[in-house]
Amino acid sequence: MTCSACTSAVEGAVSARRGVRRVAVSLLQNRAHVVFDPALLKVEDIIEAIEDAGFDAEIIPDTAISQRKAQKTLSAQFRIGGMTCANCVNSVEGILKRLSGVKGAVVALATSLGEVEYDPSVINKDEIVEAIEDAGFEAAFLQSSEQDKILLGLTGLHTERDVNVLHDILKKMIGLRQFDVNATVSEVEIIFDPEAVGLRSIVDAIETGSNGRLKAYVQNPYARGASNDAHEAAKMLHLLRSSLFLSFVVGKRFYIAAYRALRHGSTNMDVLVVLGTTASYVYSVCALLYGAFTGFHPPIYFETSAMIITFVLFGKYLEVLAKGKTSDAIKKLVELVPATALLLLKDKEGKYTEEREIDALLIQPGDILKVLPGSKVPADGVVVWGTSHVNESMITGESAPIPKEVSSAVIGGTMNLHGVLHIQANKVGSETVLSQIISLVETAQMSKAPIQKFADYVASIFVPIVITLSMITFLVWFLCGWVGAYPNSWISGTSNCFVFSLMFAIAVVVIACPCALGLATPTAVMVATGVGANHGVLVKGGDALERAQNVNYVIFDKTGTLTQGKAVVTTAKVFSGMDLGDFLTLVASAEASSEHPLAKAIVEYAFHFHFFGKLPTSKDGIEQRKEDRLSQLLLQVEDFSALPGKGVQCLINGKRVLVGNRTLVTENGVNVPPEAENFLVDLELNAKTGILVSYDDDFVGLMGITDPLKREAAVVVEGLKKMGVHPVMLTGDNWRTAKAVAKEVGIEDVRAEVMPAGKADVVRSLQKDGSIVAMVGDGINDSPALAAADVGMAIGGGTDIAIEAADYVLVRNNLEDVITAIDLSRKTFSRIRWNYFFAMAYNVVAIPVAAGALFPFTRLQMPPWLAGACMAFSSVSVVCSSLLLRRYRKPRLTTVLQITVE
Repeated sequence: MTCSACTSAVEGAVSARRGVRRVAVSLLQNRAHVVFDPALLKVEDIIEAIEDAGFDAEIIPDTAISQRKAQKTLSAQFRIGGMTCANCVNSVEGILKRLSGVKGAVVALATSLGEVEYDPSVINKDEIVEAIEDAGFEAAFLQSSEQDKILLGLTGLHTERDVNVLHDILKKMIGLRQFDVNATVSEVEIIFDPEAVGLRSIVDAIETGSNGRLKAYVQNPYARGASNDAHEAAKMLHLLRSSLFLSFVVGKRFYIAAYRALRHGSTNMDVLVVLGTTASYVYSVCALLYGAFTGFHPPIYFETSAMIITFVLFGKYLEVLAKGKTSDAIKKLVELVPATALLLLKDKEGKYTEEREIDALLIQPGDILKVLPGSKVPADGVVVWGTSHVNESMITGESAPIPKEVSSAVIGGTMNLHGVLHIQANKVGSETVLSQIISLVETAQMSKAPIQKFADYVASIFVPIVITLSMITFLVWFLCGWVGAYPNSWISGTSNCFVFSLMFAIAVVVIACPCALGLATPTAVMVATGVGANHGVLVKGGDALERAQNVNYVIFDKTGTLTQGKAVVTTAKVFSGMDLGDFLTLVASAEASSEHPLAKAIVEYAFHFHFFGKLPTSKDGIEQRKEDRLSQLLLQVEDFSALPGKGVQCLINGKRVLVGNRTLVTENGVNVPPEAENFLVDLELNAKTGILVSYDDDFVGLMGITDPLKREAAVVVEGLKKMGVHPVMLTGDNWRTAKAVAKEVGIEDVRAEVMPAGKADVVRSLQKDGSIVAMVGDGINDSPALAAADVGMAIGGGTDIAIEAADYVLVRNNLEDVITAIDLSRKTFSRIRWNYFFAMAYNVVAIPVAAGALFPFTRLQMPPWLAGACMAFSSVSVVCSSLLLRRYRKPRLTTVLQITVE
């Protein structure tokens, strides 16, 4: 197999065999996965079908499949509570990575989520949760990548009898491998064979088998995440209210967390809070006892401990609220999906006679769903009945409603405006466009930008340094007072040198804040990726976001990127005695096996030349007759091969046919007559691509093809220049056509006649001097260059392979989003730098003030409780600073180009 057309051919050949339920073919893995009925079909029949389609096939031995299953790695998501700073993140990641069976772990402070890659044959999710909790944090499993495991919520599960009824129902179901009922939280975890039983069948069986007493529902992990955020905020508010009346009991959370952190050899904010509160409390107890026995009553600071705890909790409550706002983008995307769907049911005669409202999470591929006017499309699919207009702006950014009719594709989460539609679901769950966008945003928010390493390093040494500074502060003030270096008037009458020095030391410990540094980058990245998604720019990670700010070069692929990718034949001229109709038939026959955009344009041109005005007017009729007519028109082709960057060659009537560029025909010894060469030069100077054709090694004729530029291309190129970015055009086309197109869009740096494999070399050549290079492309042949570039940007309408290789996905297929991506990156990291400045400046200024650096001049001493309040609000200020990115507006091109509109 060489292209996606090959995979379609294999799928079509296998699907046509009776007994085949489902077939999926992978081009890159050279594999096909076939689900079939062994009573109707044998493996040998499937191999025969593939070989009949022109491909070689062999069955993979069962040992290879079982070996792959044995080596299966799962990725699971956990919610982790109690993390307060970057040091907590480092501690959790370190503990997880040391676990046997864990292959990787990433923890995000801003989202309180951890993603763990592990071998389920070595360690399970419960052991991972236990390890996190043992480290002093709260942990809960959210979801895993294992497709045949589901966690169902239950209503009506109240008594032991209800549990027994549920057990009886599940035991009788075919396809259920294992289930575990948790009556305490009304949940059941089920491992099942999706080939034997569907999820909807399990839910229906529970309700039917219990006569409606028990009802099961799929727990949406995103909804659970939102409820957890609300629960965390409510819990913190409850603790805050309690602390106003009973601080010491509430403060135990800091002591427990500090103990667990120290037990694992790490330090965090909790350690600083505990040191400050304990020092003031222990001193106060000692002072109280001293006064009781001696009659001299030194000042006591019980209220200091209480007020520190209260202010820290208040700050944490505000921080939780602010951090919740950073994930608003995910919540808005999740809300696009409707909660329910209308399923159409057939009677015995195959007619749709009944409607049933089901949970949208229970939709299965192949379901026929009814979409009413004003309701959202519940899943990705195709229209099988009805006409309407659909608003897809929330996904594609296209503001105008898109007309839909039979065979039109629809996207889940979009809004049906006018007519009733019946759609057949073909992508559900994690395979939908919306789910993939959410997954990309989540992945980006989980990733760490390289700049975060600075905060991680500072966090690892921050607390020991602060404790050292606190001790130095105490010793300096105490020794200076002991030797009389400052007057006794600085100390109140009821105090002494020890207490005076201790209050400065406690203030230093309490005012220092490692949390602000840890939140500076992840909160900004989280907001930025969400904002980008709202503007149709999907970022795959914080590292890509960081690199994009420093882009020096942006390389544009020509076809499908700068141009619309809608090639049109404008000229066809024969330079031999062959009839024009025969010439077009010959060229179309050779190009019919290629999926290149130019090939499709040639076949379409030949078809219209022969059959224009001879087809029925209805769309269905046209499609049906078009296939029939094409099969009659095209000649039999043998030994077809596509030559990347050159064209195609094949045998027709036993004679060699070459269709491609000048390089292809000259390399094969075909002479191009002078009049044809002049005609070709004229085409190329007018930004058209010349396609040369030879038959039996004799030059026959040529065709001129144009691909219109995107209307925004020239303005975007000019905008990039204004931003200090150097645009480059890269194409496999000839130099004359390339220069003509480049001149039209305003690009001076052109690289033409570049083979697909050479595109990555062009990227690397620009990177030699340390420049940051971005590549914008849309096709399979762009994927090596996208991967080689520092920042790869795939146009949303491009191939899956290009999108997979890229760092950015431009969903709207609009070049203006290249400017948006770079501008968003620059503004995000400008905000991150400000966050670091605020966090560092706060500690640099606050610690000396708390240590009493200004006391000799102002006689003002910062009370420890006020230091605690300052510490609490520092992290809140950093999160609020990141939230300012929510006000981001994509740059207007009139502003970028500095155009004044009067």
